[in-house]
Amino acid sequence: MRIIDLAEAPEYIDTLANWHHQQWQALNPGLTLVQRIEKMQSYMQDDFIPTTYVACDPQLLGSAAIVECDMDDRCELSPWLASVYVDKAYRSQGVASSLVRHIVEQAGLHGIDRLYLFTPDQVSFYQRLGWQALEVTTYRHCQVTIMTIDT
Repeated sequence: MRIIDLAEAPEYIDTLANWHHQQWQALNPGLTLVQRIEKMQSYMQDDFIPTTYVACDPQLLGSAAIVECDMDDRCELSPWLASVYVDKAYRSQGVASSLVRHIVEQAGLHGIDRLYLFTPDQVSFYQRLGWQALEVTTYRHCQVTIMTIDT
């Protein structure tokens, strides 16, 4: 398995956008699939934030991103780990863990001391990777836990 910047494999954008759209449409009800594709394309630039990384072997396995703000009502917290997704056929094989660790490592290499994320249902997964719960809150009618890690 390799983890690369999505900019190195733009052929994965359509599949990845479909996966993300199906997974998180409820949290982003106004975002269309076309808008999601355009957003991913905008991540393919020279700045570190935002960046999407993909795991491939050589088929697409999953993704994770680093973004400036992932909760529009909590932008004072920055930057965020976002869009951690693994195709169902490759779950429970360490792909998500590898992607999360890669983002944390890259953030540290870019001088970022702390990252944030929110999750409605994967607190224990992130705790196993060293993340700590910061608070439980409601975001877009969904109870979520905001978590943090020092890089």
